[in-house]
Amino acid sequence: MREKQSMNKYHFVAIAAIMSLFFLCSCGGSDLPLDKIRASLKGVPAYSIVLDDMKEEGNLFKTHYHKYRIITEDKATETDWLEVPENYFKQNASFLGMTIWVKKDGKESKDIGPPGYEYVGNTRYGRWNTNSSGQSFWVFYGQYHFISSLLGHNPIYRNHYTAYTGSRTQNRPYYGHNKEYGTNGSLTKKQKPNFYSRQMSKTRTRQASFSDKVNQRIGRTRTSARGRSGSWGK
Repeated sequence: MREKQSMNKYHFVAIAAIMSLFFLCSCGGSDLPLDKIRASLKGVPAYSIVLDDMKEEGNLFKTHYHKYRIITEDKATETDWLEVPENYFKQNASFLGMTIWVKKDGKESKDIGPPGYEYVGNTRYGRWNTNSSGQSFWVFYGQYHFISSLLGHNPIYRNHYTAYTGSRTQNRPYYGHNKEYGTNGSLTKKQKPNFYSRQMSKTRTRQASFSDKVNQRIGRTRTSARGRSGSWGK
């Protein structure tokens, strides 16, 4: 009963924090949106922040945006588009769909990896099972099924998790056993079609613009050549 009351308390704190986030992010200042999210979740003992989407707008002067997914004890909440500095946007360009910040047992860290890996190994969230081939894999409890969905319900084998923890100790991002996570990951491409659709549209626009410029130059060159040819014939 005491544990249930404690979870309800943290659930209330998390909801209040997320609701206040939109106010905090509209107040200006030099802080990153991620810093403001962390400040708003100060009273929450465990959470993780996923880079859920990103985009840039504008031609000559570009504006850069992130969208985050905040995972707390019992739910995942998405933010609106939040403007970020260009250098920060570029620093995180390869982390689409990945966890970029974690708070566990009251301690915060920048552990970059597939979303949900930060909860593996904690018996509060799931347990290790063994399949018919003798492979050990992690299973989330029913109430944390939404975390598994972030991973596309792909199994997390113990050797994969060992590789993840090894990457953490070396402060390196972990993109999955087959590099299926992150901006260039095969799973991410299936889960984030809107992002890749925007990227393709931008590429087509750049190619069309380049072709127009080339055609204009070719047109001017031909006109100039015809003019010179006409003068020679006089």
